[in-house]
Amino acid sequence: MSLDSALSIATSGLANIHAGFAVISQNVANANTPGYAAEVSNQEALTANGQGLGVWTGPATVRVDQALQSSALEQNATVTGLTTTQTALQAIDSVLGTPGSGTDIGSLLGKLQDSFSTLLTDPSSQTQQNAVVSAATTLAQGINSLSTAYTTQRQGAEDDLVSAVGTLNSTLGTIGQLNTQIVTLKQEGQSTADLENQRNAAVQTLSGLINVKTAAQPDGSLSVFTPSGLVLPTDRGQNGSGPFSIRAETAAPASYYPKILSGIMLNTIDVTSQLQGGQIGADITLRDTTLPTAQAELDEFAYGLSTRFDAQGLTLFTDGSGKLPTGSGSPTQSGYVGYAATIQVNSSVTKTASLVRDGTSVDSTGASTLNPNDLAGFTGVISNVLDYTFGSDEASGATWSSLNQYKFNTSGLGPGGTLSAPFSAPATLADYATDLVASQSQASATTTSDLTTQQALQTSLNTKISSVSGVNMDTEMSQMIALQNAYGVNARIIAAVQSMFNQLLQAVQ
Repeated sequence: MSLDSALSIATSGLANIHAGFAVISQNVANANTPGYAAEVSNQEALTANGQGLGVWTGPATVRVDQALQSSALEQNATVTGLTTTQTALQAIDSVLGTPGSGTDIGSLLGKLQDSFSTLLTDPSSQTQQNAVVSAATTLAQGINSLSTAYTTQRQGAEDDLVSAVGTLNSTLGTIGQLNTQIVTLKQEGQSTADLENQRNAAVQTLSGLINVKTAAQPDGSLSVFTPSGLVLPTDRGQNGSGPFSIRAETAAPASYYPKILSGIMLNTIDVTSQLQGGQIGADITLRDTTLPTAQAELDEFAYGLSTRFDAQGLTLFTDGSGKLPTGSGSPTQSGYVGYAATIQVNSSVTKTASLVRDGTSVDSTGASTLNPNDLAGFTGVISNVLDYTFGSDEASGATWSSLNQYKFNTSGLGPGGTLSAPFSAPATLADYATDLVASQSQASATTTSDLTTQQALQTSLNTKISSVSGVNMDTEMSQMIALQNAYGVNARIIAAVQSMFNQLLQAVQ
């Protein structure tokens, strides 16, 4: 072997060692970076006719298990979606209360019933009459507060959705830019490991927004699509803001998708139904299904409460204008969508508390049509309220469930008539209040339980990925020691060759 050959071999060895140290340095620096996949240096011994020619140093690559990565993306979407849902439902829990807690609408309704029972023992007591009005006001305010909580969280879902679509566009744009750089470097035979790790991090961010799948292309680029097959463009679009858009709106009780509330558009196509999972999927469900259904259930309770009192000659509750909403329309709730937000105690009753005894139905002279001459001891309205408003029968054996005007609706709800309550229509106000609170509390509890389970699975999956693709400090240290030893060997070869060259020069001179 010539001195030139020996020097070339040693020099290529040092270059390979330098590249190896660079990879180790990169790995150690990112050892605690979530999702970072360890980079691996690649080299190959070069020979010709059995003669060693040094070492070829190839581009560094990343160590990734694609099956595990795919599972991680799906799990990330699941956990993020549940987290988004849990945040909204827990905010409602504090207002909703639990059955029998004293602050839930069932308990407030029970207090109103108790106040009527007490009034029945002394109908002329102004103190007890005022107590009825106070209990009715507290119930109305409790309904208002719960309705406000629904609207607040629904608006939060709408605002979060608009923000998330912006993040979706920017993240896809980042993936597109990295794709371009990776393709270029691969064509030049250079390492793309750093850029691939950056792209993997962007895909991880994307998976928190929606459920996505990826497919590596031969040129090094990465295609991104949804489980339904919708390809997600990774360019900025014609206006530079990205391919997806959504119009920001006010999520009032009467607002619903696709009327008033906007869908997510891919250029000019509505793709809302194809964006599932993650933060965006959860926000869509909250805005368009979960929270509108809760609002519709509460509107139904508020309307049933008002009409059942009115049927006994006592218009105890009205809307903000002092009227009782109409219940005939199509869809079913079209006349009282959002009524829970405005329900209040009839201003006439507030001014004249004795009306809770006398009733509000009057003739042309202003006298009650229900009361006998002895108003002070009149118990007809009170008895009817206790027997029928709070009971399961309207009067004379006619059940509320058989009277279309007064029966509770549990399907065809909401402004669009497309929502359904998760429970069967009960006969009494108390049963409806209990079912409403119980079903909504259960939905929140189930979400929290599911989130705990899925987070545990996510942790287990991430641990497995880290063991396969993550940085192992012991491995990096052993590789560094091996490189240091190799450096010493190559340095000695170069020193020896240099010494021989010096001896040759001296001999020639």
